[in-house]
Amino acid sequence: MDLDAVRTFVAAADAGQFQDAAAALSITQQAVSKRIAALERDLEVRLFTRTARGAQLTIDGQAFLPHARELLRVEARADASVRPGRRALRVDVHSRRTAPAVLLQDFHRAHPRIELDVVTLDADVHAATAAVEAGAVDATFHAVTVPARQLPGAIRTARVIDEHHEVLVGPRHALANARAVTPAQLAEHRIWMPGMAPGTEWADYYDELAAAFRLTIDRVGPVFGNEALLAEIAESSELATLAGERTRYLWPDSYDLRRIPVRDPAPIYPMSLIWRDDNPHPALTKLRDHLDSRRAEAPDTEVWIPTWGTATIPRSRARQ
Repeated sequence: MDLDAVRTFVAAADAGQFQDAAAALSITQQAVSKRIAALERDLEVRLFTRTARGAQLTIDGQAFLPHARELLRVEARADASVRPGRRALRVDVHSRRTAPAVLLQDFHRAHPRIELDVVTLDADVHAATAAVEAGAVDATFHAVTVPARQLPGAIRTARVIDEHHEVLVGPRHALANARAVTPAQLAEHRIWMPGMAPGTEWADYYDELAAAFRLTIDRVGPVFGNEALLAEIAESSELATLAGERTRYLWPDSYDLRRIPVRDPAPIYPMSLIWRDDNPHPALTKLRDHLDSRRAEAPDTEVWIPTWGTATIPRSRARQ
């Protein structure tokens, strides 16, 4: 169906005059007549009756009018769904609990008028980057473990998050009353992180962290979800787990869990924003600027970063 003809029909129905409809649409009255005549031929009905007062809808015209309006609304929604600046900015996060989701919520508070669609593709960096390249999402957050020259040509990255760690323990754990712990102290304790899939960027990170400080990171055990993990840690005097300092967990007060910063050195998990440099969505630039402004200054404590942590492009170079 010719949507220009439908739009003309609605304009004429609202105006009650072909001449007024022509003025509203910035076309000639003859063009209005031709479009409505074509629509009537297509529908095989009369939509208007010409009278001395103008153009009045027939019974068929009255029946068609609400559907015509809906066609135009659908057209507008379809256009807005793909047009940069009118559709929502679609950003992938691996989990809604972790730092990227927290920063996106902060971005939404700072720019409440920007439509934001936060999705979880549950994909590794390669699949998530492919989704960005294909246009399925506008951006994603991941650790980038390869040099920029090895990424697809249109893909750009900028390191935007340096996530510090905390150790999470129950009230009976030996570290429960510590104000901070060192990686050397953690070497004496079992760190339980069940379900971490080998070959992922986070598994690579924790493998390197464990090797650097002789940590015992136990991945064994079925995964029953974060709630079950927290319950086990709360009841144990031996189990501990690691979490990003901005990772959001909720638990009953009765658990009395403790989140203790890891320092001297402070392990950092570096994450980058990944996007296409030819993506015209105006909100993408605003998101990058926001993340850049929230990037923490150099820490006042010694840090540890994995060897691949320098593989990402600094923000200033990413714009060149």
